[in-house]
Amino acid sequence: MDFTLSDEQLAIQQVSRDFAENVIKPRAFAMDASGEFPLDIIQQMGALGLLGLPIPEQYGGAGADFLAYCVALEEIARGDASVAITMEAHTSLGATPFLLFGTDEQKKTYLEPLASGQKLWAFGLTEPQAGSDSGGTQTHAELADGEWVINGSKMFITNAGTSMTAGVTVTAVTGVKSNGRKEITNLIVPTGAEGYVIGPPLKKMGWKASDTRPLSFDNCKVPQENVLGSVGGGFKQFMQTLDAGRVAIAALCVGLAQACLDESLKYSHERSQFGKPLHDFQLIQAKLADMATEIELSRLMYYKAAWLHMQGRDFTKEASMAKLFASETSKRAADQAVQIHGGYGFMDDYPVSRYFRNVKVNEIGEGTSEVQRILIAKQLLQSLR
Repeated sequence: MDFTLSDEQLAIQQVSRDFAENVIKPRAFAMDASGEFPLDIIQQMGALGLLGLPIPEQYGGAGADFLAYCVALEEIARGDASVAITMEAHTSLGATPFLLFGTDEQKKTYLEPLASGQKLWAFGLTEPQAGSDSGGTQTHAELADGEWVINGSKMFITNAGTSMTAGVTVTAVTGVKSNGRKEITNLIVPTGAEGYVIGPPLKKMGWKASDTRPLSFDNCKVPQENVLGSVGGGFKQFMQTLDAGRVAIAALCVGLAQACLDESLKYSHERSQFGKPLHDFQLIQAKLADMATEIELSRLMYYKAAWLHMQGRDFTKEASMAKLFASETSKRAADQAVQIHGGYGFMDDYPVSRYFRNVKVNEIGEGTSEVQRILIAKQLLQSLR
């Protein structure tokens, strides 16, 4: 069992780390304060190939493996979570479904500009009344005169309204199956489609420089061929998409948790109390040791889940475990980082204040911690049958 990253993975990790340290991190405070989408940073990431890392070169991507993508995402998150979630939502939820389920024509039309970093794409699953209950989708679409007519709304959608955004893939109910369940289909909606309205940016606790909006569809019309995958195959498709996405979110969480530890180590060296540096106190040492241990465990969990995915093996349970543990690790790391900083940690002048606000959503997005526990238990119980 060898945990050593390959030369290619190490090279991608270093490029990502350098970019995060030299380009993203110096602007993280200002981005959080203004909430402005960092268009130029995202464009630079596209030029570096970071927005299409796991997409094959034939479609404009970098042709890297899935673990290399996750390792890169960890480093970007270490610089800033808003930039990291922009990268993750675009790659895991926006571009990858085209790779997995798209026709040759759809890959040429949509995937190539996404993989090359020229455009961004969004994925519209969550609705005002359907979040964890993804099967409760109310947005519906009917086929009429060679067009899908979509009506409904989506909520908390990342990357939908930037000047780089080319469109969104939405889940919609297109009928009823023989078992009485909703038939869900994924539909491609380009930006500017008739009846497609992109709402204003939402005000958030964290991830402030990422683009998050509500979307609405009022008799929105797209061509019949804008089905991604198969009619009625949407539920299975987005569940497959979310499995890999959860591994990527785990990597993002590890990057943010590592940033908490980095700042805590730095501050414990600089700050003195009772005539000696903070890191000389055993209680502080215990906090640092616990943070480092949980971060390492979380990293190994997402490494394993990514490896299973790359081997073509089932990784649903491992993806949920990695996402669950890493997201809760990041929350504990941020909590301890603020505690180590004391009163200064409560001030927005210090990065750990931003980290504390950013970690909570990790337990919510792409499947809440509660949902992850349900999925893990389901996998465990299936082994008994």
